[in-house]
Amino acid sequence: MSFCSFFGGEVFQNHFEPGVYVCAKCGYELFSSRSKYAHSSPWPAFTETIHADSVAKHPERNSPTALKVSCGRCGNGLGHEFLNDGPKPGQSRF
Repeated sequence: MSFCSFFGGEVFQNHFEPGVYVCAKCGYELFSSRSKYAHSSPWPAFTETIHADSVAKHPERNSPTALKVSCGRCGNGLGHEFLNDGPKPGQSRF
Protein backbone atom coordinates (compact mmCIF):
# COMPACT_ATOMS: atom_id res chain seq x y z
CA MET A 1 0.00 0.00 0.00
CA SER A 2 1.33 3.42 -0.89
CA PHE A 3 0.49 6.01 1.75
CA CYS A 4 0.72 9.04 -0.58
CA SER A 5 -2.45 8.36 -2.54
CA PHE A 6 -5.41 9.96 -0.81
CA PHE A 7 -8.63 10.31 -2.75
CA GLY A 8 -11.08 11.12 0.06
CA GLY A 9 -11.37 7.66 1.61
CA GLU A 10 -8.13 6.05 2.74
CA VAL A 11 -9.11 2.41 3.27
CA PHE A 12 -6.41 1.66 5.85
CA GLN A 13 -6.99 4.66 8.15
CA ASN A 14 -9.46 2.81 10.42
CA HIS A 15 -8.22 -0.70 9.68
CA PHE A 16 -6.94 -2.28 12.90
CA GLU A 17 -6.84 -5.98 12.03
CA PRO A 18 -3.61 -7.79 13.05
CA GLY A 19 -1.08 -7.99 10.26
CA VAL A 20 1.79 -6.44 8.36
CA TYR A 21 1.67 -3.43 6.05
CA VAL A 22 3.91 -3.88 3.02
CA CYS A 23 5.14 -1.72 0.15
CA ALA A 24 2.62 -1.64 -2.69
CA LYS A 25 5.41 -1.74 -5.26
CA CYS A 26 7.77 -4.47 -4.01
CA GLY A 27 6.05 -6.15 -1.04
CA TYR A 28 8.75 -5.31 1.52
CA GLU A 29 7.55 -5.32 5.15
CA LEU A 30 7.14 -1.75 6.43
CA PHE A 31 4.91 -1.57 9.52
CA SER A 32 3.20 -3.94 11.93
CA SER A 33 -0.37 -3.45 13.09
CA ARG A 34 1.08 -3.49 16.62
CA SER A 35 2.64 -0.06 16.00
CA LYS A 36 -0.52 1.42 14.40
CA TYR A 37 -2.67 3.89 16.31
CA ALA A 38 -5.70 6.11 15.71
CA HIS A 39 -4.79 9.61 14.51
CA SER A 40 -6.77 12.54 13.12
CA SER A 41 -4.90 12.54 9.79
CA PRO A 42 -6.61 10.79 6.84
CA TRP A 43 -3.72 8.30 6.55
CA PRO A 44 -2.80 5.37 8.78
CA ALA A 45 -0.38 6.28 11.57
CA PHE A 46 2.46 4.16 12.96
CA THR A 47 5.09 4.72 15.65
CA GLU A 48 7.83 2.46 14.27
CA THR A 49 8.91 0.33 11.34
CA ILE A 50 9.28 -3.45 11.32
CA HIS A 51 12.94 -3.47 10.28
CA ALA A 52 15.63 -0.83 10.72
CA ASP A 53 15.87 -0.66 6.92
CA SER A 54 12.11 -0.79 6.18
CA VAL A 55 12.14 2.86 5.16
CA ALA A 56 14.65 5.41 3.92
CA LYS A 57 14.37 8.93 5.34
CA HIS A 58 15.35 12.20 3.70
CA PRO A 59 15.04 15.77 5.00
CA GLU A 60 11.94 17.63 3.89
CA ARG A 61 13.13 20.85 2.31
CA ASN A 62 10.63 23.24 3.92
CA SER A 63 9.84 21.47 7.19
CA PRO A 64 12.34 20.85 9.98
CA THR A 65 9.81 18.63 11.77
CA ALA A 66 9.17 16.20 8.90
CA LEU A 67 11.20 13.71 6.87
CA LYS A 68 10.27 12.27 3.48
CA VAL A 69 9.89 8.50 3.77
CA SER A 70 10.26 5.90 1.04
CA CYS A 71 10.47 2.10 0.93
CA GLY A 72 13.89 0.98 2.08
CA ARG A 73 14.06 -1.63 -0.66
CA CYS A 74 12.64 -0.07 -3.84
CA GLY A 75 12.35 3.66 -3.07
CA ASN A 76 8.55 3.86 -3.49
CA GLY A 77 7.30 7.10 -1.89
CA LEU A 78 5.35 6.46 1.32
CA GLY A 79 4.79 9.92 2.74
CA HIS A 80 6.42 11.49 5.79
CA GLU A 81 7.69 10.89 9.29
CA PHE A 82 6.53 13.69 11.57
CA LEU A 83 9.02 14.16 14.37
CA ASN A 84 7.67 14.35 17.93
CA ASP A 85 4.08 13.95 16.71
CA GLY A 86 3.41 10.45 17.98
CA PRO A 87 1.04 9.31 20.71
CA LYS A 88 3.72 9.69 23.43
CA PRO A 89 6.19 12.53 24.03
CA GLY A 90 9.30 12.13 21.86
CA GLN A 91 7.68 9.59 19.51
CA SER A 92 7.40 10.22 15.80
CA ARG A 93 4.47 9.45 13.53
CA PHE A 94 4.83 7.71 10.18
